[in-house]
Amino acid sequence: MHLLNNISFENTELFFLLLFPIAHLIWFFFVNKNTNRVFSFSNTSFISSKKNIKEKLVNLPYILQLLCISFIIISLARPQTTNSWEESKTQGIDIILALDISGSMLAKDLKPNRLEASKEIAIDFIKQRKNDRIGLVIFSGESFTQCPLTTDHNSLINLFQDIEYGMVEDGTAIGDGLGNSINRLIDSETKSKIIILLTDGENTKGKISPLTAAEIAASDSVGIKVYTIGVGTKGMAKSPVALDFNGNFIYDFVEVKIDEESLTEIAKKTGGQYFRATDNLSLKEIYNTINKLETSELESIKFNTKNEEFYLFSWIALVLFLLSFLLQISYFRKIS
Repeated sequence: MHLLNNISFENTELFFLLLFPIAHLIWFFFVNKNTNRVFSFSNTSFISSKKNIKEKLVNLPYILQLLCISFIIISLARPQTTNSWEESKTQGIDIILALDISGSMLAKDLKPNRLEASKEIAIDFIKQRKNDRIGLVIFSGESFTQCPLTTDHNSLINLFQDIEYGMVEDGTAIGDGLGNSINRLIDSETKSKIIILLTDGENTKGKISPLTAAEIAASDSVGIKVYTIGVGTKGMAKSPVALDFNGNFIYDFVEVKIDEESLTEIAKKTGGQYFRATDNLSLKEIYNTINKLETSELESIKFNTKNEEFYLFSWIALVLFLLSFLLQISYFRKIS
């Protein structure tokens, strides 16, 4: 039954040939029914006023022959079954997280400080991006790649957790951080390439200006979108200002200075957006927003395979032919 439900025919025009056995059947039983026909059989015990089974089945070989021809025609019509399935392929996004690790990132307006809060919330973001390749660039007075693009998010998270202040010379080289991130993505063949750049200050060091780096990212040959995040409360924040005799930071309230104009321009040039995070909750909401804006592409590919089923009908035709032949030479054999 399952086969019959899924069957289709490639050469449906051949079904008109079925008119011939149907027409012959009509002629045989309705037009030719009054014709006197004499049958001679090897066994005459059936001759009586009452018809026996042999008399009743005398037309069986003929009917089997017509059925045989019908199944041959069905075979010629190329019966087929179709198997269909769908494969889903996810096209991920290549993402570089560019993180400022300068001394001002130790300010305590985010808890426990800007750097640790940024690490923790970025790790939550990474866990949600299962189909993407993600890399990590850090910058302060200079920039380097902490982790190249990878789908091994567990290793990336471990490297993220190892980040701390003092890994590189202090300062804020936003342009170098952005330029290094672009280099990580420039050879990527994915359709979507983005940089999430997080900083809490102004560009004070580096070999390349942030806006020059943004122009490179925005060029047609590169095509990288940059989301910029300025971290820090509006007003004063408790920040490290000096070291005591034991090498511990001394904190005092310092005015928060973020170059929002440049960060906004970077985002605008590249088709991204600028966000301001003033506390842990707002930073988390920013990452959630980016997560929704940059969704992976899901491609569905449908496959069809056709299986020829003519052999089944051909075997039925062969069996019907052999059965008709055997009945004719045995049970319904004529006496010569």
